[in-house]
Amino acid sequence: MPKSNKDKNAYKNLKKITKKRYSSLSKKRKKGKSFLKNIALTIMLPFLWTFRKLRSLIWRLFILSILLFCGFVAFIYFSLPDYEKLVDGRSRGSVTLLDSSGNIFAWRGDQLGNIITSESISPLLKHAVIATEDKRYYQHFGVSPRGILRAIRTNLRAGRGPLQGHGGSTITQQTAKLLCLGKEFDSKKWKNERLYEADCRKSTKVRKIKEAIFAIILEFRYSKNEILSIYLNRAYLGAGARGFEAASNRYFNISSDKLNISQAAMLAGLLKAPSVYAPTNNLQKAQSRANLIVNLMHVQKYITSIEKEEALKNPATVSNRVQTKNNGYFVDWVMNTIPSFLTRKTMEDVVIKTTYDSSIQKEAEDAIESVLSNRLRKNSMAEIAVVIMSPNGAVRGMIGGRGKNRIGTFNRATQAKRQTGSAFKPFVYAAALESDFKYNSIIEDAPLSITLPNSETWSPKNYSRDYIGNTTLTDSFRLSINTIAVRLSEGVGRENVIKIAERLGLHNELKNTPSVALGTSEHTLLEISGAYASILNKGKNIRPYGITELRLKNSAKPLMTKNFENENRVLSENTAKQLIYMMHRAVHDGTGIRANIDGIETAGKTGTTQGQRDAWFIGFTSNYIVGVWMGNDKNQPLIGVTGGGLPAEIWKEIILRISKNLSTKPLPMIRPDSPPTLRNGINSKFGKRNEFNIFKSLKNILTRQRPTN
Repeated sequence: MPKSNKDKNAYKNLKKITKKRYSSLSKKRKKGKSFLKNIALTIMLPFLWTFRKLRSLIWRLFILSILLFCGFVAFIYFSLPDYEKLVDGRSRGSVTLLDSSGNIFAWRGDQLGNIITSESISPLLKHAVIATEDKRYYQHFGVSPRGILRAIRTNLRAGRGPLQGHGGSTITQQTAKLLCLGKEFDSKKWKNERLYEADCRKSTKVRKIKEAIFAIILEFRYSKNEILSIYLNRAYLGAGARGFEAASNRYFNISSDKLNISQAAMLAGLLKAPSVYAPTNNLQKAQSRANLIVNLMHVQKYITSIEKEEALKNPATVSNRVQTKNNGYFVDWVMNTIPSFLTRKTMEDVVIKTTYDSSIQKEAEDAIESVLSNRLRKNSMAEIAVVIMSPNGAVRGMIGGRGKNRIGTFNRATQAKRQTGSAFKPFVYAAALESDFKYNSIIEDAPLSITLPNSETWSPKNYSRDYIGNTTLTDSFRLSINTIAVRLSEGVGRENVIKIAERLGLHNELKNTPSVALGTSEHTLLEISGAYASILNKGKNIRPYGITELRLKNSAKPLMTKNFENENRVLSENTAKQLIYMMHRAVHDGTGIRANIDGIETAGKTGTTQGQRDAWFIGFTSNYIVGVWMGNDKNQPLIGVTGGGLPAEIWKEIILRISKNLSTKPLPMIRPDSPPTLRNGINSKFGKRNEFNIFKSLKNILTRQRPTN
């Protein structure tokens, strides 16, 4: 503040000037604001006028939208059925296959199993599912904001978009997805159930919003336990298992209320990706995933530290009955013998009891692996087919190829029609024995030429390219002499040979040419093996079969049964006994000697086609008939493979494994007082030169090279 009057006057003047200038500036500012305000009002005036005019309409539309939404929600709420009707989401039925002991070994279609609830299953399974999928399941209202935020954070950290990857879905939301938001399967809209489910599982932002709304409705409509029960029954868990009860039976052969910690964790782990973590596809990956879930159960205090360590030390493994990799060949064969409305297109759950034996199948697979791993090159294109049946024609095991079988895979045991070679000769000799020939009848092995209808001459050759002169029917059979087989066929009449073969079960066309005696017609392994079964059964007709009973799941009364008894005689008993003896000699000291087993009476016949394209060994004991075929899908030669080589070795290994716990009876064959042996019989009758030729023939057969392709 100034001290003198002069200073005071100067200060007052300055103050007046400042005030005047400030007042003038303030008026300008107010005038500018007023101007801007007028402009804004001018711009907004139409909108304000429109809002005032339509305000009531907007409010009405808003209220109407709320009412429509509530009506939509109410409609969905009241249209949802009782929860019991939602546990089975399949549009078709399934087929359950039982083995000869009545145990489940395979399925076709989605298997539901018995209906379960969240209270009926093992508490360990319930805890494993909640720990894995939705730890706050009993706290949220169908949608978990925490879970969504946690998922967004996880996605961002992984470099993805906030809604890409983890979705933070609750079990209720997953159930909404399984229910396809209430849409039922419509065959007019979707070709099959797989496409329907794929459409329901599409993940878009709009669908996520719909799932959240539907999940909230579910929470109001059903209790938490009911929603969880729907989820437990409808979730797909791989290998055709729909729901945890079916999966428990499928993988562990036990009910879901008996699962231990490791098993429960493994099943819960399938929810993430059933095809990836299915223990039947990759057991180590399934166990690794299960260990992660065991740790989650421990963190969430469902199990103790001791229980966790015990579970980690003893991971779950699949049941022995699902360890065979090729039972699908048998299943596909059985399914194709029944009308499709009872199998692939069934609307009901069907149960089929079969003749299948899991232990025999496993032993056969191991036997093949054991022989081929040592005797076949790694890159070999050789394929194999095996049929194992009981004397009454019940097929116990079947292998249609070396690779792991998938549904619909080409089955070389039942679908591949190939030339049989010398494996056809038993039917030629059967026709001869039905005529005036006997097992010890003398016949000449010499060059032979036959004039064909087109005036060409056909001259069959022996495998050894030499001839032994006069010999018995038995010795010509055990040495598989071609010229004698043709002589017999022409002598008794090709028509009779063909009739015998057809009556024994060879349904494919048999060409009436001289070469028919050497197996130039094409047949399946199952056909030939069934025909050999008729020989073993003393000439009574046998047809291979795989089904003993078919019924609906909820019915005790079968729709179809198999009558085993068949007294239709195809060959005389005397013919059958002589033929079995001759086949026994073929294994004991003939072309099939590699299949000979000390202490077990065996009989069989080798077969090798032209150019070594097909190699067969089919034989039997008193307990089993086993047929083995080797070849390749391109019908190209397999160097060094003959019926008396690898097929005979595989046959022997299979018989040894499946007979180790069985007592074998003698074969039903004739038993000459002093059966001729290679040295004391043939030498005394026909001289040293013929004996030398016989040994030379056997040596050519038994000293084959290792296959190279």
